[in-house]
Amino acid sequence: CVSAWTLPWLAALLLGLMGLMGLPAHGSDFQHHRYEDMVRAMFAVQSECPYITRIYSIGRSVEGRHLYVLELSDNPGIHETLEPEFKYVGNMHGNEVLGRELLIKLGQFLCEEYRAGNQRIMRLIHDTRIHILPSMNPDGYEVAARQGPEFNGYLVGRGNSREIDLNRNFPDLNALMYYYEKTSGRNHHLPLPDNWEQQVEPETMAVIKWMQNYNFILSANLHGGAVVANYPFDKSRDPRIRGRTTYAATPDDKIFRKLARTYSYAHSWMHKGWNCGDFFDEGITNGASWYSLSKGMQDFNYLYTNCFEITLELSCDKFPPASALPREWLGNREALVSYLEQVHHGIKGMVYDENSNPVGNAEISVAGVNHDVTTGVDGDYFRLLLPGTYTVTASAPGYVPSTSTVTVGPAEAIQLHFYLKPAPKQNLKVKPHNGKKNLSSPKSPLKLGPR
Repeated sequence: CVSAWTLPWLAALLLGLMGLMGLPAHGSDFQHHRYEDMVRAMFAVQSECPYITRIYSIGRSVEGRHLYVLELSDNPGIHETLEPEFKYVGNMHGNEVLGRELLIKLGQFLCEEYRAGNQRIMRLIHDTRIHILPSMNPDGYEVAARQGPEFNGYLVGRGNSREIDLNRNFPDLNALMYYYEKTSGRNHHLPLPDNWEQQVEPETMAVIKWMQNYNFILSANLHGGAVVANYPFDKSRDPRIRGRTTYAATPDDKIFRKLARTYSYAHSWMHKGWNCGDFFDEGITNGASWYSLSKGMQDFNYLYTNCFEITLELSCDKFPPASALPREWLGNREALVSYLEQVHHGIKGMVYDENSNPVGNAEISVAGVNHDVTTGVDGDYFRLLLPGTYTVTASAPGYVPSTSTVTVGPAEAIQLHFYLKPAPKQNLKVKPHNGKKNLSSPKSPLKLGPR
């Protein structure tokens, strides 16, 4: 039988284009939302669907505006084990406004379709914890909105109120990662610089704290100015080559390409390649292959958390007129839903100790893929993978690693649980040498653990 999550994405696209997905347009009430309008729209969704929504703030902008998130889940405010966390982030650049409007509309749409009994949307909300941040940069948006669609400059309102580009404001973990690649160092959850909090803007700080508090698995960051699905790495491994772009693949390059294609082909025209005077084959691009970018958010997600994030460039016009919004919604609606569904692929499971207690922060490694993920505080993990057979190992300090082989299909995530046995205690007695304990002799049996 066909699983709930196994409808091939191409078939889903064809059905969507044929209007058979049961997803009506709801395109008649489109407008641009200033900050107060956006907040009212979000709280209206919560009022309409109180049992499956929650609104919370992750912090404030430089000018004191809340960064509000709309959560949709059958148990809002609660992480349910083995239920993945997903996020959409819009309006990081204040003058790139389509993502903001699409995400406001997506929240309304999910609420309306859930109430209408749409089985696809009901399943998605029951099985996923969805977080939508329509505007990461509300201050910049207000600057851009005062200019309006007709007179908006390419850079007016791009940065926050201090004119800092938030997508160049995250700690640069790429340089550390590229060094570790050469020295067989750590491949995930890289440490932040000691003084990172003094180097980032309040909006960036809020998003980093958000990532620390929720175990996000999949994400997309919505931009404008082009039409393409951009995937990591954004930063080139060899920035010294001037005038040339170089592909910077992650260890999960094939997965990222598949995620980008999922959005591109479900989008009405992104996959055609020719947009805004540029050509991107299949409507996707590696970030560094396009142009190298340091301190960006999508690379930071991959290197600091369990989250895979891509950047969606959605419109040639950064601030399209309100009359263009219904067409843009129709062009992106199926893609927004299809991409969200990708969080349910690969493997997921629990890591337990010998007494069936969950083990948090255990490492999950896949042979042949130099990027590990970790379990959340409740002991659950999620690992996005393409169909295939994999050797997977769970490990944690004080336990014997456990390894299993699993075959992943195109269906929903395969559940694979691990039970870790405690590591045998080592005898650290030191043999005396000439009547004294010599801790420096290379012949000493004392073994020091990893640093």
